[in-house]
Amino acid sequence: MGKKLPVLCPSCESELKVQSLHCDACETNINGLYNLPLLLKLEQKQQEFIIEFVQSSGSLKIMAQKLKLSYPTVRNMLDELIEKIDNLQNEMS
Repeated sequence: MGKKLPVLCPSCESELKVQSLHCDACETNINGLYNLPLLLKLEQKQQEFIIEFVQSSGSLKIMAQKLKLSYPTVRNMLDELIEKIDNLQNEMS
């Protein structure tokens, strides 16, 4: 497994921002101060849930089968994820 991009400061737990990007192919460097995309601010498990959900065509029934969980449990997981995304969007506003 590759390294996970940190999104919180290890010292004060404030949100980190991206300051530079680099292209290995042509050696271009881009410097600035950029906010992280919303999906990167989610926990790894939440990101994986979203990927599985999309690959399941948005079917909670299929998700429940894949995860070997009950439908209501998967529905609660989705509701918690929606709430987290709403909170992050409100913070960005």
